Amino acid sequence: MTKSILRSMWALPLLVTIPGNLGAQTSTNTEERIQRIVNALPPAILVKGHAAESPKLAERMAALHVPGVSIAYIHDGRIEWARGFGVTAIGGSPVTPDTLFQAASISKPVAAMGVLHLVQSGKLDLDTDINQYLKSWKLPSNDFTKTTKVTLRQLLTHSAGLTVHGFAGYAAGEPIPTLVQVLKGEKPANSDSIRVDTAPGTIWRYSGGGYEVAQQIVQDTTGEPFPKWMHDTVLGPVGMRASTYEQPLPQNRLKEAAMPYRGDGTPVTGGPHTYPEMAAAGLWTTPSDLARYAIEVQRSLVGASNHVLSVATVRQMLTPGLNHQGLGPGTGGTAEHPYFTHGGANEGYRCNLIAYNAGDGVVIMTNGDNGGELASEILRSVAREYNWPDFRPVEHAVITPDPKVVASYVGVYRSSPSNFFVTGEGAHIYGQLGNQRKLELLPESDHEFFVKEVNAQFTFETDGQGKAARLILHQNDTDETFTRADDVEAKRIADEAAARAEGLARRVKEQKAAPGSEAALRRLIEEIQRGEPDYSRMSPPFADMTRRALPDLKSTLQGWGALQTIVFKGVGPAGRDIFQVKFEKGEAEFRIDLTPDGKVDSVNFRAQ
Repeated sequence: MTKSILRSMWALPLLVTIPGNLGAQTSTNTEERIQRIVNALPPAILVKGHAAESPKLAERMAALHVPGVSIAYIHDGRIEWARGFGVTAIGGSPVTPDTLFQAASISKPVAAMGVLHLVQSGKLDLDTDINQYLKSWKLPSNDFTKTTKVTLRQLLTHSAGLTVHGFAGYAAGEPIPTLVQVLKGEKPANSDSIRVDTAPGTIWRYSGGGYEVAQQIVQDTTGEPFPKWMHDTVLGPVGMRASTYEQPLPQNRLKEAAMPYRGDGTPVTGGPHTYPEMAAAGLWTTPSDLARYAIEVQRSLVGASNHVLSVATVRQMLTPGLNHQGLGPGTGGTAEHPYFTHGGANEGYRCNLIAYNAGDGVVIMTNGDNGGELASEILRSVAREYNWPDFRPVEHAVITPDPKVVASYVGVYRSSPSNFFVTGEGAHIYGQLGNQRKLELLPESDHEFFVKEVNAQFTFETDGQGKAARLILHQNDTDETFTRADDVEAKRIADEAAARAEGLARRVKEQKAAPGSEAALRRLIEEIQRGEPDYSRMSPPFADMTRRALPDLKSTLQGWGALQTIVFKGVGPAGRDIFQVKFEKGEAEFRIDLTPDGKVDSVNFRAQ
């Protein structure tokens, strides 16, 4: 699990996107660079003057149960190096640069290149009602589309108001739906129907469903199967010779592929899932081939290689919209160093593509459910080695502050629904959010602090008379302000927290579930599957998160089929009750936390 000092809410085994960086400097031998990258994966936070634990790639692969990793590095418009690590399957052959992986959601920006080719050739328009192009199926009209129609631009930028975040795929032996059945949510499809439930163009919300509508548009417009058309229009011209959108992967090519693994190191039953949702998740490829896609984009921008798209079209593709989303890839960086990026997560596969518009890039592909965490560690090591300005480890310098000033920060700080406790022990102060574990706050100045465990910073603000009045937590590009409680309120909050901590410690020691947690979890799962959650039984932040994630949660939980059994496994160190939940078509570990009045405050789950 990823450490966090922020509130933990829904954690979905879906998309993980990691942005990217700038160009490399050629100075030392490439092999030496590779060895430095893989022999010391740095932590996210470094403390100046203190040695940091930097394990080897092989050690992290073993710890995270990721059998294989493949990496391709881009420099100066070419693939500078490509290397495989580990094995395609436990007891199997080594991963090589030619080993195939499922690209998962990186299928989307590659598919978008094909869609934009049709736009460029005048066969489609980005801002026309998509129902004018759809023949085999029409997007159902409703109150949200009466005045604003859904457009292709909105589909490609996740702003169409469409449902269905991602797709679970189909295990070996399961019937495979047609694309129209996926769009309608008809059996044997294991995902919900794709429909509009928000005014088009008003918000950014990731929707794999939107890309399946785009896939249907391509097929209806060209009259060709999507894999053939993409091969002839994009994959072939770009030089992605190993890649295919065929689903399932042809039997005679399975020997080229890495097999998928769960987070606990067990193989995905039956091997790779089949994804008829090809535009959203169906591309089989290698890091080198994805690097060729990235290089084509980079070179097309300057008119050096326009095999698929013109300079003008590529510029439009990389123009950020809502949530920095381009027409396919995500975008980021600065005006001087913009980048494009996408990540992906299929059953047993995690991967990332990062490339600067004019600079270097890297593609990382893995065959394990924990590969996203590993990829972020590899990215830090790559960024450090090539001196990228972003995504290197963050280094902080610790100072010796005025002890009287630091001592004045001790107290209780309020923010609904959690409180932040600052305590002192000798010359050190510690912070604790709610019932999360206590972390030392290390000073960068008299009023600015950080923690080593996660990338989070803290600023204490005074009332003008030298007394701390507020604490601001900076994390994940957001700020949360906590107001200092007065002495009377602080004592009440502290007494309540102490009583809860005592009860928590007792529950952890006795491994006894909180009253009502199993019933709350059962009720929540069944309500989510019906699409009718009772938000009054949730804490306000958790209710808000559930509202926003409901289409994705419903699709994921419905895909596992009917709830069968819930078995209590124990109480985690943070007080979350752990349950093993068995469904008709899958199994997962759920962790649930309740508020003192019995409302659901957080849920995490991991498929097994």
